[in-house]
Amino acid sequence: MSKTSNEIVHDPNGGMDRLREIMRRLRDPKSGCPWDIEQDFGTIAPYTIEEAYEVADAIEREAWEELKGELGDLLFQSVFHAQMAEERGLFSFDDVADGMSDKMVARHPHVFGSESRDKSAEQQTRDWETIKAAERAAKAQQGVLDGVAIGLPALLRAVKLQKRAARVGFDWPETAQVLDKIQEEARELVEAKDTLSHDEIREEMGDLLFVMANLARHLDVEPEEALRKANAKFERRFSYVEQRLADHDRKPEESTLEEMDAFWNEIRTRDKLSQGAE
Repeated sequence: MSKTSNEIVHDPNGGMDRLREIMRRLRDPKSGCPWDIEQDFGTIAPYTIEEAYEVADAIEREAWEELKGELGDLLFQSVFHAQMAEERGLFSFDDVADGMSDKMVARHPHVFGSESRDKSAEQQTRDWETIKAAERAAKAQQGVLDGVAIGLPALLRAVKLQKRAARVGFDWPETAQVLDKIQEEARELVEAKDTLSHDEIREEMGDLLFVMANLARHLDVEPEEALRKANAKFERRFSYVEQRLADHDRKPEESTLEEMDAFWNEIRTRDKLSQGAE
């Protein structure tokens, strides 16, 4: 005997069936949640991006119990989008899962097919790119840069665009050339900042950031990850400055730059000593 909707919703071990039924009930035009009913792909997309970042944040902090919840939040976003698509007759959640499964099987013939697994990681990367190029061709994406999602974070998208161009030889062969370009862009921006319009300054700043992303790629560093770590370090060190000021019954706005800088150098020195002891 199949379970009723209420039995599925309240089954603590209901798994994906439970989650999908909850989503269906939330979107029910007659008895669902008014907020959930009003949503569409466009209004939910920002939440999907936010949840992905919260997953990355939990991993960065090694907050494994939080990660379980954040992964659930991200999974719910997929269920939400799939439910809206099914209501419009576009596709179902099973179509999403089957499509992903088909893609993974096709992209890993060395695991699921007859192709040999005896290859280097570099060779596998080249094979992967060949397969993805064929997929883009099947979608009528002819340009080298076609298919790089516009909604990606700007730094991540910059690296993806650069990697695509590098595959066809459009790349600096040496890291030193990237460094030269960074110096050139930075110098031009500083020299012209008093004569350029705001739009021109923004464009020059974008050029500089784009080359910085290129440097990260040449150094095999993910710029998004690097910047997240830099943000976390800045937060931790500035919190130390605030605490040291609080020890003297002071707040940052009641202090001077020189005083805050002195405390900042304290924590920087402590960090370096700690790293040297590891």
